[in-house]
Amino acid sequence: MSLIKEIFNALYYVFPAYCANASPVIFGGGKPIDCGKKFIDGKPIFGPHKTYRGFVFGLIIGTLVGYIQEFIAPTYGLPAGSILRGFTLSLGALIGDLMGSFIKRRLNFRPGAPLPVIDQVSFVVFALLFSLAVEPSSISFAGAVLIIILTAPIHILVNFIAYLLRLKNTPW
Repeated sequence: MSLIKEIFNALYYVFPAYCANASPVIFGGGKPIDCGKKFIDGKPIFGPHKTYRGFVFGLIIGTLVGYIQEFIAPTYGLPAGSILRGFTLSLGALIGDLMGSFIKRRLNFRPGAPLPVIDQVSFVVFALLFSLAVEPSSISFAGAVLIIILTAPIHILVNFIAYLLRLKNTPW
């Protein structure tokens, strides 16, 4: 398989996770998931930017993307998608993003402050791990590595575009 096709297939596979991770920027807000509570170290668990509404919308949008992939794949000769894969990739992405926030709070990073690598790949690593639980052979090791490598620059670019569109207050 050509490198271009391998890249396309990998990005197509993980697209529900990307959409789930980006959705809270547009649809988030409201009550924080941690309800303002502190962890045993006295610091916020996740912080005010991780909200129920963002989580739920991220899960809905990512699952919907998987559902759409399920139907368009056969028509256009694309790799098969599925609503279950969309859901698990989305859930993993959102949990991974929460874990990144949890780590950042332990390291005294304020909400919204950048933490390179954690910000760019925690969501996609968790997404891939969650997808393996329901479809163990759906992505190759090389495909997973490709996704992780490509996610960092894509994440940076998408965040910068969201900043330019005034969807985010910071370019990271």
